[in-house]
Amino acid sequence: MLSTALKRLLNPMLFVPLAIALVSLVELAIADRKYGVFTGGFGQSTAVDTVGELALFLAGFAIAQLAAGLVAWRLAAWLARKSGTPVAMVHFAFLYGGLSLLALTLQYQLHSYFSDAVSFALLTQLGGGSATDALLFAKNEIALGLAGFAGFALAWWLAVKLVRRLTRSEDVSTPTGPAWRWIAAAWTGLLIAIIAIPRTGSDSARGLERVLVWNGVSRAAAQATDFDGDGYGLAGRQLDRHPFDAARHPLALDIPGNGIDEDGFGGDLELVSIPQTAPDTTLTGAKPHVIIVVFESTRFDVIGKRIDGQPVAPNLEALAVQGSAIVPTYSHVGFTTESLKSLFGGALTVEPGAPSLFRDFKRSGYGIGVFSGQPEDFGGISEAVGMRDSADIFVDAEKLKDQRAFSFAAQGSLLVDEGIILDQFDKALGDAQDWQQPQFVYLNFQSPHFPYHQPAIGERFARPPVTRGEINAGNAAQVQQTYWNAVAHTDAALGRLIAKLKEVGAWDNTLMLVTGDHGEALFERGFLGHGHVINRLQNGTFLVSNRPLDGVEAPIAQSDIRRILLGQLGADQPAAERHAPFMHIGPLDAPAKIGMVDSGYGIVSLRFDRSEACFEREDRCFAYDGLEGARHAAIDRLVARWGSERWARRQR
Repeated sequence: MLSTALKRLLNPMLFVPLAIALVSLVELAIADRKYGVFTGGFGQSTAVDTVGELALFLAGFAIAQLAAGLVAWRLAAWLARKSGTPVAMVHFAFLYGGLSLLALTLQYQLHSYFSDAVSFALLTQLGGGSATDALLFAKNEIALGLAGFAGFALAWWLAVKLVRRLTRSEDVSTPTGPAWRWIAAAWTGLLIAIIAIPRTGSDSARGLERVLVWNGVSRAAAQATDFDGDGYGLAGRQLDRHPFDAARHPLALDIPGNGIDEDGFGGDLELVSIPQTAPDTTLTGAKPHVIIVVFESTRFDVIGKRIDGQPVAPNLEALAVQGSAIVPTYSHVGFTTESLKSLFGGALTVEPGAPSLFRDFKRSGYGIGVFSGQPEDFGGISEAVGMRDSADIFVDAEKLKDQRAFSFAAQGSLLVDEGIILDQFDKALGDAQDWQQPQFVYLNFQSPHFPYHQPAIGERFARPPVTRGEINAGNAAQVQQTYWNAVAHTDAALGRLIAKLKEVGAWDNTLMLVTGDHGEALFERGFLGHGHVINRLQNGTFLVSNRPLDGVEAPIAQSDIRRILLGQLGADQPAAERHAPFMHIGPLDAPAKIGMVDSGYGIVSLRFDRSEACFEREDRCFAYDGLEGARHAAIDRLVARWGSERWARRQR
């Protein structure tokens, strides 16, 4: 009786589609929860949220699941060729369903470990962390995964044994899998979809990259068709238009003056002027104290922001009235690690040992203090700019890990409240005698970082603040209130810092610069986060000084700040011409997007996977191949700047 009922349940015509449907629903739910495939979310620049995108996504997803399911079915039948169809379906359940769920568990356990804000891919590719560091952080999770795999194999073996026992008294039919022609048709359809769907420019393609089968087959197809070994093939996001010429491919380094357009954009590269890094500098003459304060994730529109008629950042605005405000100031990359390197190193990219403000001030006889609510070794910040090596006092979130605001212990997730940081500042530099020698002090205030609220933040503008679980597009107004509430908390810490400097008699001899590391989108146009779209919200921040910054006008980039500061201190520097702020997402040599401030169009940007050019002031995007006239010229200026920056870096 039991064996008969079990055999009916394990009938392939019922069991196979049911298993595929259940696994698919689980995967889609997890992918949306983690990546916001359909709903968007923090750090997600795309979402499958229109009828057309959804239809295209479901078509690609269905063919991927069907292709994998048919192969698993055929393999399961082969494994159970002497055991009957019920055993074949047990093999199918573990081959298709079990392995899929195990892969999802391992993948998302690793991803969720790293941060409440970013995925593993973002950490390793954009956030500044290395894959080696990432794996070290997750060693416990990797061990757990290996144990899980062993348990999975044991469960598979036991299930086969059990079903054999329950069905052994019945006639054992020889299991048959799907015909090879159906498998071939499904995989042919999948390969066609993998080539065709990314070419549509739809967000569906980005959503499908979150699907295990689609992503795995797409990567394999790209590698299989990479005939010239240049890293690009005939599948994937970026199509190699010259599959047998290794020198010509998407994002190839364009060699100037050789008559060949290696990367397919802007024609043959003609080098243009780019910013030059100020050399190592020793300050002479009067040496005021210098303090740089960084507000995490704080947008350019903080200056003048009002909620219920009240200023969000009264201390920052008072500082601007006393001195200067340069708005907007642009982050080159929209991520913390590279932004801070540019700020202190004065360059688009900063390698370890390069000139930096820490090395300048150490060489000039300053005392150096670091007080940071984030780990400054994360992403190689400290190493690149000589922060730890130069500092006489070094206090960061790694040192204060036991006082972190959240339970996350991974380095990229540490956040320590401003109040604790200022307590450390008071302890180290809280007396007048501590300011007898010139001091260079860097403070990093972290509260405006996602999820925009932590226990130490009071309810100034958000009553109550939203919790992390409540952060979604439908709650956008409350999320924005919570974000500005966090910024107000950070501004109050700035006020406390200034009051302390006045108390110890150091304020009148202090040059203070306050800036953000990057901006933050708060569900405007459906985006939440930073570093995924090149625009004023995500890249635009501010520079405020307590002294007038004569001759400095917006827009500027973070890499300009070192030169500006040294100039204000009377350093002898080579003359520097003005350059438009340049931005990129992803590594400079292989970016997903590039952008630049253009005098006519505002921010212009080029998205490589879609070959799509966007113009801020027009609020429109166009296919690159269809550009004409002034628009084409603006994008070609952007491409020339990118190529010149890459070429200069290669020549170092």
